[in-house]
Amino acid sequence: MSYNPQLFTNFRNYFKNLFPQSLSYIINGDLYIKIPSTSLSNVMFFFKMHSIAQYKVLADICAVDFPWKKKRFQIFYNLLTIRFNSRINIFLEIDEQTSVKSISSLFKVAGWFEREVWDMFGIHFSGHPDLRRILTDYGFKGHPLRKDFPMTGYTEVRYFHNEKRILVEEVSLTQDYRTFYFNNSWNINI
Repeated sequence: MSYNPQLFTNFRNYFKNLFPQSLSYIINGDLYIKIPSTSLSNVMFFFKMHSIAQYKVLADICAVDFPWKKKRFQIFYNLLTIRFNSRINIFLEIDEQTSVKSISSLFKVAGWFEREVWDMFGIHFSGHPDLRRILTDYGFKGHPLRKDFPMTGYTEVRYFHNEKRILVEEVSLTQDYRTFYFNNSWNINI
């Protein structure tokens, strides 16, 4: 099914009447809908169960961190309808303290995706049946994909051969950070 602007326009208008607080954009033929975090469950239920939508496949949940914004996190839900061969992107913005309602009861695969987003970004999903670390160690401090996470981490784990044991130490850098100035011979003033 190719991109049909009239169908997208009709669908956007219908959705806007049902959820007036939403904003929709068409970017490169893909429909993006921004919703408030409080209406996530209702919107996802609509997209999965309504006869004109039927987005029954949750392809992915991902997040982006913008630390300079008041609502620093954007969470994207990528949905697919096999019947109409179409994708849609639903996203919302939240701050660090806001919890997002889990949709794992509606989409079973969301349980895995929400655990991944929580582990990497520290975004809490309320009502999740098993919210625990999935990609990092249980003793890991912080969330690696936050832009305020230190690049070198906090601790270093290594095997100490003389004592035949594993050591966990604070990170120590062997040299200071340096700034390099490169002369580029390709920059030619004509």
